Amino acid sequence: IFLIFSILIYLFMTPLQIKQQKFSKLSSVMQPELMKIQKKYKNKKDQASMQKMQEETSAVYQKYGVSPTGSCVQLLIQLPILWSLWHVIQNIPAYVGSVKSVLDGVASQIIGVSGYTNILQDFITDNKMTRVRLILDGQTATPNSVIDFLYALSPGQWDKLADMSQFAGFSDAINSTAGEISHMQSFLGLNIADMPWNYITAVVAGGSILLAIAALLIPILSWGTQVLNLKLMPQATPQNDDGANPMASSMKTMNMVMPLMSAFFCFTFPVGLGIYWISSAVVRSVQQVLINRHLNKMDIEVLINENMKKIEEKRAKAGLPPQKITNQAHQSVKNINKIDKGNSGSPEAERAKKVEESY
Repeated sequence: IFLIFSILIYLFMTPLQIKQQKFSKLSSVMQPELMKIQKKYKNKKDQASMQKMQEETSAVYQKYGVSPTGSCVQLLIQLPILWSLWHVIQNIPAYVGSVKSVLDGVASQIIGVSGYTNILQDFITDNKMTRVRLILDGQTATPNSVIDFLYALSPGQWDKLADMSQFAGFSDAINSTAGEISHMQSFLGLNIADMPWNYITAVVAGGSILLAIAALLIPILSWGTQVLNLKLMPQATPQNDDGANPMASSMKTMNMVMPLMSAFFCFTFPVGLGIYWISSAVVRSVQQVLINRHLNKMDIEVLINENMKKIEEKRAKAGLPPQKITNQAHQSVKNINKIDKGNSGSPEAERAKKVEESY
């Protein structure tokens, strides 16, 4: 289910990913010019200089036919999808009727116990179930929140629930339900509601070494697939000429920290979440390989001309005249892109010359 879900979601978002990475490809070409502008006005904080810096920066974006917010729009579109996906994962019984029906019987019996809300609240606190929250209707927990609580239980917590004196009258029903739900939550012998750390520490008490190794692979694979995914992503920010590019340094740090954080969380989060992260990263990596092949075949000048054409079409529909770079900004761009005679035959020089000639 996790793999199918990941494939469907990322297939749906493929056009957005391509659009975002076209922006990244253009950004890698634009970045040296933008860095020159920043360096030019580095120590100038007066209003006139800031205005000129903004004008020259805007001229570079106009020249390549992109918007400064080009990558943000795609991310904003993805947020509702990712938020909805996370909501579904967190509330499986609300969306999968077969899971809810298995838990209904025990949930009804728990609700029949006097003071069940306080009993469950104490159980959540004692077992440090930080990702579980009972929804109250007045002073009592709603039936659906009790079902969500039961779905979040690990095998060890099901045993503790069955041993509680308050629920002694239906402990057999609890054990029977635990067996059913454990079968539904099983993946390669691991319970997707349990944490890898529990399997690893259980070895000391005589637990299965094979299951502990399988559980240990979850955070390791999560780290490895995240690293692979980041390696495949196009790098939009090249190193600065003087070797001191703070943006590149920040991105490098983030690319190191994020996979490590993913691995750390996988130790103490349910196995199911780790499987989802791994499957998502694998799907993204395959998707990224295909996107990279597509983008590598694209000529940068063709991409710029496509962007300019789309901008002019939008302006025509809005009844606006064709976009023109102001003379002052146009001259500023020429000054920024002035190429040394010794480098006039370089690919960068030829690219800059072609782009400039389009104006």
